[in-house]
Amino acid sequence: MPVIAPMPAARPARIPNQRDGAEDVTAAGTTVDHLTETYRAHYSSLLRLAALLLDDTASCEDVVQEAFIRVHSARKRVRDRDKTLAYLRQTVVNLSRSALRRRILGLKLLSKPMPDMASAEEGAYDQLERDSLIKAMKGLQRRQREVLVLRYFADMTEAQVAETLGISLGSVKAYGSRGIAALRVAMEAPA
Repeated sequence: MPVIAPMPAARPARIPNQRDGAEDVTAAGTTVDHLTETYRAHYSSLLRLAALLLDDTASCEDVVQEAFIRVHSARKRVRDRDKTLAYLRQTVVNLSRSALRRRILGLKLLSKPMPDMASAEEGAYDQLERDSLIKAMKGLQRRQREVLVLRYFADMTEAQVAETLGISLGSVKAYGSRGIAALRVAMEAPA
């Protein structure tokens, strides 16, 4: 029976030696030192590139800084050190496009009218009116309260209220008018 010898494994790229701080040239990626040099040499040109795509300085600076952060995070994937600047330029362009998209979306959302909302003061007055109405409703006779709730809050017709409560249409009208009169008196009375 023939003996099969295992194939020798491919030799992996050497990882930097953390003890002596030396880095092997066979390690893939852009070094931090090279990225720092690129930052010093090309920050201004990348800022001008962003300025051509965007209109305010703060956004341009944010885009360029974010581009350097992203390239720093992905520096192991940039195999050729000479392509670091090209990678940075492309990242600046992509981030500028994203910033413009967010701006356009924000403008579309802002162009929609905001719903009319009551101020806090109006809300407080409304709450006071609701509270006084509820208190006044509790002071009505049981049938008056039932007729008013079904008629105005449940939005039923007088005939539906009469059928629901099992009373005549005339009784619904009488209880309703007496209930409204009693509510007026109770709501106008000082608390």
